[in-house]
Amino acid sequence: MESPDLFQNPLRRWRAGKRRPTVLVKQLHERDRRRVVRHFLGLEASDRLLRFGSMLPDEQVENYANGIDFGRDMVFGVYNRMFKLVAVGHLAFAPRDESRGGVTEKERVAEFGVSVSRSARGKGVGSKLFERAAIHCRNDDVDTLYMHCLSSNKTMMHIARKAGMEIHRDYGEADAYLKLPPANPASVLQEALDEQFATLDYTLKANKRFALKWLDRLLGRKH
Repeated sequence: MESPDLFQNPLRRWRAGKRRPTVLVKQLHERDRRRVVRHFLGLEASDRLLRFGSMLPDEQVENYANGIDFGRDMVFGVYNRMFKLVAVGHLAFAPRDESRGGVTEKERVAEFGVSVSRSARGKGVGSKLFERAAIHCRNDDVDTLYMHCLSSNKTMMHIARKAGMEIHRDYGEADAYLKLPPANPASVLQEALDEQFATLDYTLKANKRFALKWLDRLLGRKH
């Protein structure tokens, strides 16, 4: 049984601004696609291997990013203080697949992939992206969340173990899945508040960047 304190935590965080999340995860949209492409292309070779399972050339990485359906899937991102996209989590939905063991009776399952730029490492960004994806699944009536990655992907393995996911390894690859509880008022409130905090942060950073660019043009500065 879930603790009643789960419902109080989002409320207390909302009432006390100083307790807002330290990692702000925002839902991304079509307007963010260009930055998503740049993020993937900017991953170091080893990170690209771990994210995609093989060393994809730039063209295939661009095709993947340009093929993301923002209307069907959910994409989450983290922007740094310089308004640079430093992490992306892709939550893709698919019909239930009985070959995966029939672990759910829901019509859909979800699979999550994440990448974090080196500059944002060690701050719990990947875990926060996973938590945001998991709570969205709960609120969208999806109770099974999968992750597929190389067994050597220590970050993903850590996230999976930390979340209590069931992990299966086979020939250097790993499949993990997590059964999620149903939505409740706390989970709905938490997702809404997280998005509000992140949207406010995004707007402030975007306005600051626009103001600095305008000032540079006004003063004739070039970068």
